[in-house]
Amino acid sequence: MNRYEIIIYWSEEDKAFIAEVPELPGCIADGVNYQEALNNIEIIIKEWIETARELGRAIPKPKGRLIFA
Repeated sequence: MNRYEIIIYWSEEDKAFIAEVPELPGCIADGVNYQEALNNIEIIIKEWIETARELGRAIPKPKGRLIFA
C-alpha cells in the first residue's frame, strides 16, 4: 500500500490533472480526470521504487502528510 503523500491539481496549461509525490523527486503523472491521475501515479510510484532499487539508490521512507509553511 502506498503511504506517500500525493498532491493532485488541475493544470490549465496541460488541460489535465497532475499528480505529484513530493518525497520522490520526478515522480509525476497526469490524467484526464482526478481518478485517472491517481491511478497513474500509483503505477509511477511502483516504477519509481523499482528503478531506484535497480540503480542502488536510496528510497525515502514515507513521512505521511507534509506540512508547508
